Amino acid sequence: QVQLVESGGGLVQPGGSLRLSCVASASILTFNTMGWYRQAPGKQRESVAAIWFGGSTTYTDSVKGRFTISRDNAKKMVYLQMNNLKPEDTAVYYCNAKRGVSDFWGQGTQVTVSS
Repeated sequence: QVQLVESGGGLVQPGGSLRLSCVASASILTFNTMGWYRQAPGKQRESVAAIWFGGSTTYTDSVKGRFTISRDNAKKMVYLQMNNLKPEDTAVYYCNAKRGVSDFWGQGTQVTVSS
């Protein structure tokens, strides 16, 4: 069973930055994609960013130009650099990995953007 562990969440003022990290218990090159999702109170979980096996990346429109997903294959880690954070970015952020028909999830890390 694959384990994903996130870290890096916290409280930040609007306009600030945070970097989320996710470490996997298996080589991340065994996954088709890895990505970050978020879920705000009362809302459905949504995809924020993904990085594909070949290295291409995708982002939801609301974070384009502000968030960057990256990975370190040797360290089995995926990162989400979040800049110019807005109150609407407040959510629990989850790391996700997909392998075939299987989905693996981390436990989530809280990001709160507030003054």
